[in-house]
Amino acid sequence: MAQAGVDGIELALGSKHLLAGDAVLFAFAQDVGAFEGFEVVLDRLVAALLIRAIGKQLICVHVNHGLMRKGESEQVVDVFKNQMDANLVYVDATDRFLDKLVDVAEPEAKRKIIGAEFIRVFEEEARKVGDEVSFLAQGTIYPDILESQDGVKAHHNVGGLPEDLQFELCEPVKLLYKDEVRVVGRELGLPENMVERQPFPGPGLGVRCLGAITRDRLEALREADAIVREEIDKAGLTIWQYFAVVPDFRATGVREGKRAYDWPCIIRCISTVDVMTAEVPELDWALLKRITARVTAEVPGICRVCYDLTPKPVGTVEWE
Repeated sequence: MAQAGVDGIELALGSKHLLAGDAVLFAFAQDVGAFEGFEVVLDRLVAALLIRAIGKQLICVHVNHGLMRKGESEQVVDVFKNQMDANLVYVDATDRFLDKLVDVAEPEAKRKIIGAEFIRVFEEEARKVGDEVSFLAQGTIYPDILESQDGVKAHHNVGGLPEDLQFELCEPVKLLYKDEVRVVGRELGLPENMVERQPFPGPGLGVRCLGAITRDRLEALREADAIVREEIDKAGLTIWQYFAVVPDFRATGVREGKRAYDWPCIIRCISTVDVMTAEVPELDWALLKRITARVTAEVPGICRVCYDLTPKPVGTVEWE
């Protein structure tokens, strides 16, 4: 492959991390033309592009940190292994990540722990490949940098990386906004469902399970989030991002005539172009009632549903 061809792929390295950053894929590109020995850690979009370019020379490692959305890891395995016939290694690091996060309530601390642990997992997988790994490619985009610099929040790929990072960073789209990244994705001929997929933070549900993460509350969040997304999808609405949040406090409710003391679930929806500002869409009342009925009936531990009406600013997209 000519170096220009590799450069063309490299241009798109970051365009999936925040477009569909639900999955973390570490991709090791081995013996690739002029880039022999050049190995990188990438996300799903980049992996898809490199699979097209070098096929079985690419080894993808999907790390399940236990903070994925419902069915997420199964989907990654299906798409990359069964549909793309990729060299895919699946690493279930659920216990490893969740054990590190026990009793950690502060959002920035959670982000840094998750970011650092991803690097540790990457280093271990890189050693298994056998060759020296020198570069870490990330999907950092401009809003990540702005929010991290302003102290709003340390994104896991900006302020969440460990200080002893042993790799040189490669961030090809760090000066682009999300809408611009989507344009790049379309120009590269990527499937529309991949380009338009909801953004999902690298720390996953870890920043939507507010405060110190517990496994029972995390599972309640996972189920509630699946219902929220399913019902909004069925309604055929065009909304930039929509998900559930479960805080670390409880509310009084009534179940079968008896007092319940369970968690509330918060629905978060935003409409935006560049994510620097965002508005909250007016959802149909019947849709909100349908989501509420399903969540309170189907998800153990949740007795109340709220709709977040806060635009950005004052609020940020994510609660943490």
